[in-house]
Amino acid sequence: MYSILDIDLDYFNQMRNAAGHLAEILNWAQCPVSVVVDRHNHAFVRWREKLRTRNIVPSHILHVDEHHDMMDQKTQTNIANFMFHAMRIWPQCRVHWLVAHSIDSPAMWIEEDSWDSFRHRFTQGSERPAQWPQPDLVSVCMSPGFVSPVLTEYLLKVVSQFTTAKQRGRCRTKECRRRGDPRA
Repeated sequence: MYSILDIDLDYFNQMRNAAGHLAEILNWAQCPVSVVVDRHNHAFVRWREKLRTRNIVPSHILHVDEHHDMMDQKTQTNIANFMFHAMRIWPQCRVHWLVAHSIDSPAMWIEEDSWDSFRHRFTQGSERPAQWPQPDLVSVCMSPGFVSPVLTEYLLKVVSQFTTAKQRGRCRTKECRRRGDPRA
């Protein structure tokens, strides 16, 4: 079993004590954040690279996000459809969309045949399912344009507490180092 915790900072946009909620999720994970990206589809690319080199297929993805990211079936992976592609290329993988208030459903956006093949592996709700496995890989997406710079900086301080010193040292840009962001 291999599990991914996928966090988009836009999830915390409307929350009181956003930093506390993020810390709670990361404490539960008991796994350092190893991927931080601007655009969510870039997290998917990084997952695939990491998993391919180790010949691993994920069994679970906990998708903590304001959006389900299954809004189209375009061939090119983008921020709106990368979860569709994850479910397509990993046909046994279960996805739970952790969302406080869902605004729609993937069933509205993807073809009926695709949704029929996904629906038994896709759940959503405001609580993590009981017995959901702790992650082996944790990714964070900053989603500029969806999250204010002030909230992003605030939440990245929390994220930096859940990265290793080695990961923090891999920052290549001044901005990345200033924020304590583990992007490589």
